[in-house]
Formats: sequence, C-alpha cells, structure tokens
Amino acid sequence: MLLNYQSIEQLPETSVIYESPHRLMKTLADFKTYFGEDRIISVSRELTKIYEETTRGTVLEVIEYYTTHIAKGEFVICIAGK
Repeated sequence: MLLNYQSIEQLPETSVIYESPHRLMKTLADFKTYFGEDRIISVSRELTKIYEETTRGTVLEVIEYYTTHIAKGEFVICIAGK
C-alpha cells in the first residue's frame, strides 16, 4: 500500500511509518515536500537488535545525516503531529 501523505499531513498525533532501506531517501524527500523541512522526525533502524540506531531532528537534518550514512536494515519513522 502506498502512503497517502495528504491524509496524515494535518494530524495532531504522531504518525509511525515502517520503511525499507532502499526507499528511505525517497520517503524523506516526500516528507520534505509534504510536511516541510522543519517537521520533527525520528528515524530508527534495527530496533531491538545489536546495531540499533536512532536519528532525531528536522526532516532536513535527517536527510543530511543519511546523505553521508548508508541506510541498512529495517526502519521505523516517527513524524511529529502538526
């Protein structure tokens, strides 16, 4: 199922999305388009595993982080509500 960004853009609640590593940068670029570069997000990979890692910040900050870091593993993205 494709994610309908317009349906969650105005939600006051935090939204949680599961994403694959090969789609992560496209999804982050879509977030920048639909939610703006200043929306706060958290991107976690490999939850509950030895290489667990979480990156927090604005959409733009997380895009910059993953521009220089390889996206490996399973990702969980939390998007702050409006």
